[in-house]
Amino acid sequence: MTRVYAVSDVHGYRDVLVRALAEEGLTDADGRWAGRDARLWFLGDYLDRGPDGVGVIDLVRRLVDESGGAVAALLGNHEVLALGMRRFGATTIPPPGEPGRSFARSWARNGGLDRDQARLTDEHVAWLGALPMAAHDAGALLVHSDTLAYLGWGRTLEDLNAAGRDRLASDDLVVWWETWRDLTSRAAFRGEHGPRAARELLDHLGGDRVVHGHSIVAEMLGTAYTDVTEPHSYADGRALAIDGGVYEGGPCLVARLA
Repeated sequence: MTRVYAVSDVHGYRDVLVRALAEEGLTDADGRWAGRDARLWFLGDYLDRGPDGVGVIDLVRRLVDESGGAVAALLGNHEVLALGMRRFGATTIPPPGEPGRSFARSWARNGGLDRDQARLTDEHVAWLGALPMAAHDAGALLVHSDTLAYLGWGRTLEDLNAAGRDRLASDDLVVWWETWRDLTSRAAFRGEHGPRAARELLDHLGGDRVVHGHSIVAEMLGTAYTDVTEPHSYADGRALAIDGGVYEGGPCLVARLA
């Protein structure tokens, strides 16, 4: 039986990720792929906030190659932010909205690091820009953010991923900004109407439950980051949150899906 895992929001903590994957038998101690009977998904937010964002990207890319396709990756909001910073910098976003908005300002406010920008190459940029927004595995819909904004880009998985690629191939600053802002939205599956919202996303994009990062489990539960030991299933079992809050001292959750 093939084991299926997902991990999200590593945010530059490469060494923490390597240890977490090794504990599950997915890599060896040096971070080389060892999951012969497994598949592994990364759900985005590889950089910003932590010490080695580009190192995380390089590790994920290598695992994709070493695994022969058993490892795959999705796009997170921080990838859009970092690429938008690289492409548009301090260029002001046109109205309407808050005056003085720019990728540079949002990047700095959200943990953007000069060393990550300095180490990003054209090859990194091309790889990140080609990542899908969503995927299916083990009966789940895999996405980065717990948002219904995805449905504004496409009502099927194929249309959503095509729209995501088109957006990041655009030269339009507003399109990039709207993509970043959409992916920062969260909490669609919480509260009284959460199960219905999760069902709406699943009805269009497919899957039995939404597996996402982006929203930190400890903050969803109102508990200490260090108290989190497992993903959080909620919305009547239709959603699974797997962001352990690594950059806040929480665990790097390697969630087993099957």
